[in-house]
Amino acid sequence: MSYGSGPKEFTGRHMLIVMVCFFAAIIVANLTMAIAANRTWTGFVVANSYVASQQFNDKAAEGRAQAALGWTSRFSYNAGRIYYLLRNREGFPIDMQSVTVTFRRPATVTEDKTVVLTRDGASHQFAAEAAIADGVWIVEAHADVGKPAAYRYVRRIMIRNGVLQ
Repeated sequence: MSYGSGPKEFTGRHMLIVMVCFFAAIIVANLTMAIAANRTWTGFVVANSYVASQQFNDKAAEGRAQAALGWTSRFSYNAGRIYYLLRNREGFPIDMQSVTVTFRRPATVTEDKTVVLTRDGASHQFAAEAAIADGVWIVEAHADVGKPAAYRYVRRIMIRNGVLQ
């Protein structure tokens, strides 16, 4: 019984098929990664970089003026509740009219959340209920303290099991 004329040869056609399959796998992997990256992050940091560059010096001056005040922020999150308190250089609480906190993921805009805090009883602390998912967040708080520009607090945080780390 004979099944062929001998061992099969590896021809140029076989090599072409191997090369096409190899590069097709590479292209499919690259396209999959590019599509996944494009769906999760827009790539935009600012809507218009030219306008943002024109505002840079003004924002830097506001930041220096804010730092010169010597005020300190206390931000906390525990069991679904956000707390924010602002103290002056001597450690006394600062009277704030309103506080807005924005939670942003570092690499996506789909989970951004803005929470308006309210005064927590008779204290100077502001608080609000908010369900914030575990993970890394950039927190940006704007406190209206009766000055022309709001007091701005920005911090990168990690929430694990519903608690600020």
